[in-house]
Amino acid sequence: MPQSVWFTAGAAFLISLLCGPVFIRLRQRQRAGQQIRADGPAHHRKKAGTPTAGGTIFLLAAAAALLIQGCFTPLVGLALLLTLGSALIGWVDDYAKIRRGHSLGLKARSKIAGQALCTALFVLLLYLSGEYSPAVAVPFTDLTLELGWFYPLFIFLIVLATTNAVNLSDGIDGLAGGTAIIALLAFLYIAQESGRPALALFCAAFVGGTFGFLLYNLHPARIFMGDVGSLALGGALAAAAILSKAELSLLLIGGIYVIEALSVIVQVLSFQLTGRRLLLMAPLHHHFELKGWSEWRVVTTFWGLTFIFALAGLLEWWLRGSLL
Repeated sequence: MPQSVWFTAGAAFLISLLCGPVFIRLRQRQRAGQQIRADGPAHHRKKAGTPTAGGTIFLLAAAAALLIQGCFTPLVGLALLLTLGSALIGWVDDYAKIRRGHSLGLKARSKIAGQALCTALFVLLLYLSGEYSPAVAVPFTDLTLELGWFYPLFIFLIVLATTNAVNLSDGIDGLAGGTAIIALLAFLYIAQESGRPALALFCAAFVGGTFGFLLYNLHPARIFMGDVGSLALGGALAAAAILSKAELSLLLIGGIYVIEALSVIVQVLSFQLTGRRLLLMAPLHHHFELKGWSEWRVVTTFWGLTFIFALAGLLEWWLRGSLL
């Protein structure tokens, strides 16, 4: 990897590491604590009041590192648009939870409307930038799907699915942050080797910034990332996949998020159709908690699975010849 990648990741890491304690104290003074869902695992209730919206830390760190590097190309601007737009929706959601003193924030339709607006602006600017391409490569084949006018809808589905899936995974200390770092590292490599060095720097900035934040978010967490963080990471992953033309590879690299989202869908359908729940609790990480697994065991297992999924995604690129 070029030195610029290491420098960007290192700068974001140091900024995040230094800003963490300051932001934690600020949120404590503001009494901006996390509201715990009443139907969640009982041992999570002691986490109530832990400062939230900590995703702001790695967002500022990543943006500052990119500014220091002077890396604001059209691709980076597009990636930041999708990331910060998703973060804004998450920030409003976090604010609503804190203000109401409840674990529920924005209504689903409000989130979807915000994401649709953000995606529409992203698609428009993508088209104007000359980077717009409705051709989508099918993993492990030589096939390419020409989606034509359906491509904007496809982009919206990617953004909607990824942001919400990452958000679902943010239920245990360090889970969303650790898995996102691994997935972003895979896209960093794809972006660099496929001739998009600026996009690689974008991924590096969020890898470093999230890693610095993760040191304060590991169990027992001193701060939670909140929806501002989880939706931002989902937006960053969606942007990295779309702009590197690895849209369907996201299903592999982000396989853990697919599993988490499917666990919720299956749980809801099972209960509605049969009146029985297949899992002790959804998303899947809560099921293992209730089975007696420690938070560390769940998190490290899911990190390991994400690493395997990331390798599978990269293997698909190598076999296709895109990285050779």
